Amino acid sequence: MKHGKLNKSTIFPLGQKVEANFIGEAYLEMVFTDEKPLNISIGNVTFASGARNNWHSHKVGQLLLVTGGEGWYQEEGKSEQLLKKGDVVNIPPNVKHWHGATKDSRFVHLAMTPGEIEWLEPVGDEWFNKL
Repeated sequence: MKHGKLNKSTIFPLGQKVEANFIGEAYLEMVFTDEKPLNISIGNVTFASGARNNWHSHKVGQLLLVTGGEGWYQEEGKSEQLLKKGDVVNIPPNVKHWHGATKDSRFVHLAMTPGEIEWLEPVGDEWFNKL
């Protein structure tokens, strides 16, 4: 297990800063990775306020378990959803979406991701600032 700075409000370390496919400061600590039989990875993702990932999709789907702060989740063509600690998001296969922190709060979630991710375009500042 990697050891990074402790994330004081969660049980997992902060992890390493993520540069690719994210806007703003975001950190990832891989909690679990298994190729067989589950073929799933579980990452603790911490977003600083205003940070978010690019639009993306998952061939098999994804599950988000919100463990701290407040964040946004949005599927393409649908309204954004405000997420808070304790919320669970079940993302179907091949659904284009993004998630990240609100402008005023950091956001922490466990992302359970089986299979591959297809990274797409960024969620632009002009659009994000309208939330």
